[in-house]
Amino acid sequence: MQLTLIFGIAFAVAAVAFALQNNVPVTVNLFFWRFDSSLAMVLLLAIGLGAIIAGLVSSPAVIRGQWAAARLRRQVAALEGDKANLTQRVGILEAELQRVAPSVAVAPEQARPYVGLKTLLTSGGKPGSEPAA
Repeated sequence: MQLTLIFGIAFAVAAVAFALQNNVPVTVNLFFWRFDSSLAMVLLLAIGLGAIIAGLVSSPAVIRGQWAAARLRRQVAALEGDKANLTQRVGILEAELQRVAPSVAVAPEQARPYVGLKTLLTSGGKPGSEPAA
């Protein structure tokens, strides 16, 4: 975006410099309309009209993007609210579980000892049993 703005400003400066160096009277004819002015004025008007048309053409896309961004921000806020509610609910349920069954501890799954492939194949698939003779 900033690079485009820099190129636009550089183009405008170059156009104005060109217009100031070519200050001759010109006549613009469009159907039945006739306009007499200097070349500088005609070029500045053309650049201005081009900028206005570009702004009008690009404004629907900009507005659509702003609407989409606002919708996504609302969606993120709603999901964060749901997450907070669910986190609170999990805390309540864990406290209830500890109150009802204090001997049952909520712990991660116990790690099983590593059993190699050779041991599994020779013991009939049961870890810890003796290999078949």
